[in-house]
Amino acid sequence: MHILVSNDDGYTATGLEALVAALQGLGKLTVVAPETNHSGASNSLTLARPLAVRQAANGFYYINGTPSDCVHVALTGLLDERPDLVVSGINNGANMGDDTLYSGTVAAATEGYLFGIPAIAFSLVDKGWAHIEAAAQVARRVVERQIAEPLAAPVLLNVNIPNLPEASLRRIEVTRLGKRHPSEPVVKTTTPYGETVYWIGPAGHALDAAPGTDFHATAQGSVSITPLRLDLTHKEQLPQVRDWAEPL
Repeated sequence: MHILVSNDDGYTATGLEALVAALQGLGKLTVVAPETNHSGASNSLTLARPLAVRQAANGFYYINGTPSDCVHVALTGLLDERPDLVVSGINNGANMGDDTLYSGTVAAATEGYLFGIPAIAFSLVDKGWAHIEAAAQVARRVVERQIAEPLAAPVLLNVNIPNLPEASLRRIEVTRLGKRHPSEPVVKTTTPYGETVYWIGPAGHALDAAPGTDFHATAQGSVSITPLRLDLTHKEQLPQVRDWAEPL
């Protein structure tokens, strides 16, 4: 078993170190992570400049690029063998509902999925690394389950873990993605040179947090696991749009 581990918070992140420590003994672990934090990078690849791969004293590889860059480079040139599983995280903050479209954590796992490799993304619900060790043990349990009883391909799982002691976590629930309100307004500020600049505002509150969603499960103290897929085709709308088809 060869597991490729990445994240979006950077190769020195507490969540990455905790995840790698928790996965010890499950197989060969190779870490390829961004040099710096790339939260919100989504599935972006760096195409305008070359990427440098370096290795830290602890053996982790780090790349001056995005989470997707890290997994892509690992799979297409850095590794001598194809890994059996790609694992991403543990992220410093939730990736639920619409977050998954922006998340670098989910993107790193998605890149493995696009190459046909089972992939799992792990996130803590609240920022700050509270109870990260408990979250890491949950991650190990999920990975052990995938190794022992592999899901039918393709596999892309999004896991969100409440910041609670292990004994306080209620259960693992399989959920669908909820939905957030639109993000808060941008924050307008001025630089010392008089230039107006804008900070992207924080994510909005949950709009759809009904039972069965990731938001609801984690709010009740349960771990949320959501199977994801990437077919963006709006199949129900195809018949209507076909009426637009005409000779040009």
